[in-house]
Amino acid sequence: MDVPKFLELILRWAHVFAGIIWIGHLYFFNFVNVPFQGTIDKETKKKVNPFLLPRALWWFRWGAMITFLSGLGLFWKVYLSDGLLRDADGGMSDRAMWILFGMLLGTVMWFNVWFIIWPAQQKLIAWTRDGLAPPEQPALARKALLASRTNTYLSGPMLFGMLAGAAHYPSMQFGAFGIAVALGVFAIFSAIGHSKKVGQSI
Repeated sequence: MDVPKFLELILRWAHVFAGIIWIGHLYFFNFVNVPFQGTIDKETKKKVNPFLLPRALWWFRWGAMITFLSGLGLFWKVYLSDGLLRDADGGMSDRAMWILFGMLLGTVMWFNVWFIIWPAQQKLIAWTRDGLAPPEQPALARKALLASRTNTYLSGPMLFGMLAGAAHYPSMQFGAFGIAVALGVFAIFSAIGHSKKVGQSI
């Protein structure tokens, strides 16, 4: 058995598996939960949110952490150890530029999860559970929502970068880059715009 290649496969599996959990929950929060929260009263929130959100946020933040760490491991193995960071002329390869673009956005998203969204949600959930409404609650809720929305918009272009860097489109060109970013942002914009309208009946 080729041990290095097998370890790379395990890293890829962990990266994709954890990424599905992370981004899946990100989309659940932004496309499903945010519109839902606007339809329920304070008493319902007090009963539902302290039980639902901590569980969802556990999968959300640890999915982000495992995705982040396995991604770093993959970058070290594939681009640094196996030499795909540079092209034949010694410059940075197109694949590396795509993957670094995706990694940059993914790192911002990981930071937002662990250092903005999760700390804010810990306080917001506790206040909801205890029936409290301190003066800083609206500002903290807006801060958490802004970080979550930012992650949602970044996720579209980030996924393009990751897929292109994985050799599905190993040519970095300005036109392709612009289209990838525009399509990713437009897809998220459309999903958020439709999130309050869809799925209201069976």
